Amino acid sequence: MKQRTNQSPDPNLLAKAVVDQATGSAPPAKPLKQKNPAAVELGRLGGLKGGKARAEKLTPEQRSEIAKKAAAARWKK
Repeated sequence: MKQRTNQSPDPNLLAKAVVDQATGSAPPAKPLKQKNPAAVELGRLGGLKGGKARAEKLTPEQRSEIAKKAAAARWKK
């Protein structure tokens, strides 16, 4: 018996959802939660300076090793 993954939904559930939506008997969708703008801004600030700050702390040899590892990962695909 084949196991299902999250990428392949159960066809029966999918069919029921389609029928419910077509007939108007589907429950209303829940509204998405709003993000806190202050938290978003703080996260963005940290993200903007993170890579540059890390690169400044690394020695040239460390940066070279990281770059070689990244290139090997890209070519491995």
